[in-house]
Amino acid sequence: MNYLADAKKVIQTEIEGLQSLSERIDGEFSKVVELILNSKSKVVVTGMGKSGLVGKKIAATLASTGTPAFFMHPGEAYHGDLGMIASDDVIVAISNSGETEEVIRLLSFFKENKNSTIAMTGKKESTLAKHCDYFLDIGVPKEACPLALAPTTSTTVTMALGDALAVALMNARDFREENFARFHPGGSLGRKLLVRVKDVMRKDKLPILSHEMKFDEVISVISNGFLGLGVLLKDKKIEGVITDGDIRRVLQSEKGKALDLTASDFFTSNPLTIDCEEKILVADDIMQEKKITALLVEDQGDFCGILHLYDL
Repeated sequence: MNYLADAKKVIQTEIEGLQSLSERIDGEFSKVVELILNSKSKVVVTGMGKSGLVGKKIAATLASTGTPAFFMHPGEAYHGDLGMIASDDVIVAISNSGETEEVIRLLSFFKENKNSTIAMTGKKESTLAKHCDYFLDIGVPKEACPLALAPTTSTTVTMALGDALAVALMNARDFREENFARFHPGGSLGRKLLVRVKDVMRKDKLPILSHEMKFDEVISVISNGFLGLGVLLKDKKIEGVITDGDIRRVLQSEKGKALDLTASDFFTSNPLTIDCEEKILVADDIMQEKKITALLVEDQGDFCGILHLYDL
């Protein structure tokens, strides 16, 4: 069997489904975006089976990008979870066929509760589409499943439409990196945008050098510091830095005479520094741009620590 051919056929079929979605999407989508923007409450996404799994992802994406949302299982809804829904919540009901029983039987409650409803379905004439206020078409030319039974292309299209909705809302709300970080404090971006240099810098047992320190002492201090550098200070002010690279260059140029040098003979003045109140995202950008692995940290002009790339 040609597994690679199977894979390419599936991918191509799903590409065609997405292309069809792109060509059909119309002003109804804009109306849905405006509806959610003007809502002062939540978006509630519901769906059964594979549609439900995609619905969970859509709700999670909305919630993390500035639109309060949660997923409600239609079966659990019918046994008490409808109590979570407020009258001004916006409902997004997903069913490719538009006839999923567990979803359809919730429509009467939504109507009585005065909820605005959005049908995401592939059938415009379906029960779901006819009884919802808005219709978003997730129909596909064909499923990638060779039996046309397992939801494949249709779930891909549904997820893409959910992403399109989330991004449109993000742009409308001017949702920025800082906002994203607030909802993702445990993620890499969230951490870099929220955490300050002073929170992660190294401030104990730092490799401090003095002007008169001999070459072999400089090597010892830098080696014991495990940061690849030593800091030359005077009255808490940074005068310069000596790195592993500086030591290698001095050994190469001075050879045996290097042992007679002191720190004041080969330090680099005006090293790069960063204020302790800066976000570590700024520090990361500097390190990447300058291709360095550490920054000296200052607090109101005084040396207070070292930030290493591994601390970010």
